[in-house]
Amino acid sequence: MSDNYFQQTLSEPRNDFDSSLRPPDFDEFSGQDKIKERLMLMVEAAKMRDDVLHHVLLCGPPGLGKTTLANIIANAVGAKLHTSSGPQIEKAGDLAGLLTNLEEGDVLFIDEIHRLHPSIEEYLYPAMEDFKIDIIIDQGPNARSIELQLPRFTLVGATTRQGMLTAPLRSRFGLVNRLDYYTAEQLAGIVTRSAGILGVEIEPGGALEVGRRSRGTPRIANSLLRWARDFAQVRADGTITAKVADQALGMIDIDADGIDEMDKRILETVIHKFEGGPVGLRSVAVAVGEDASTLEEVNEPYLIMQGFLARTPRGRVALPAAYTKIGVEPPRRVLGDQPELL
Repeated sequence: MSDNYFQQTLSEPRNDFDSSLRPPDFDEFSGQDKIKERLMLMVEAAKMRDDVLHHVLLCGPPGLGKTTLANIIANAVGAKLHTSSGPQIEKAGDLAGLLTNLEEGDVLFIDEIHRLHPSIEEYLYPAMEDFKIDIIIDQGPNARSIELQLPRFTLVGATTRQGMLTAPLRSRFGLVNRLDYYTAEQLAGIVTRSAGILGVEIEPGGALEVGRRSRGTPRIANSLLRWARDFAQVRADGTITAKVADQALGMIDIDADGIDEMDKRILETVIHKFEGGPVGLRSVAVAVGEDASTLEEVNEPYLIMQGFLARTPRGRVALPAAYTKIGVEPPRRVLGDQPELL
């Protein structure tokens, strides 16, 4: 089992297990109530006008439901969903192929849209605004441009890094919809629903225990449920109780706060090797043997959200809760200082 369980869970390809648990409509989608209400209103308004839904941008950390919402939007407007991602669209011809295969009212979902090359974005602007695209044929003095008219479509873009989107691309979407982390109770409801689909017996206490350790993320909750199901089948009577869930998640080194082995290694490194900080992210990454971008995207947000780490202008600083977590008495300077956060 990887000591960075959450990085593995959030980065692994989606499979039939994930797809089978995906809610098909807004009614079954739990959490994100404000965004859900906003999208439902946009869909209803488009239907009343017999118009195509305006382009939608979904932002937020991985695993919160951006892909699921894209599927729900397509279902809600009765359209076909076409899926791609920023890294897959390497050339303008790749984008042109996607756009020219669309039919009237279709939904094009581009995940990791912030990773589109700026030169490819240039082709996307007229497609989003005027539903047309200019194709360059041939090269050199024989080069010429052909304008192709596209069917009206809806682009749903998803990004984990809204700040990396160029301003021209961001401005071509309607409202920016930022997904937030879920509460333990919301995740318990998602776990209970998923368990029902899988035919797994789970008690409310077991669902809440899984929800509490899922770092506010439905994808992680469903992954932990899958592990707890296997554990319950082999080590218990098949029912996931609070005790069984605790034992199952303890076996893969996920504690009651949702902290895994890599999280603990990060805290220990900052405290023991760098005297609690401040220390740069790259230095921490080298010390723990992990990629800096992984720490920044997967581990660090949760450690900051839970009050274990702080970002300051000079680097990362361990907070008193971090010392308590690893069983070390916080120095007086840590108890007395309030780091200047970014």
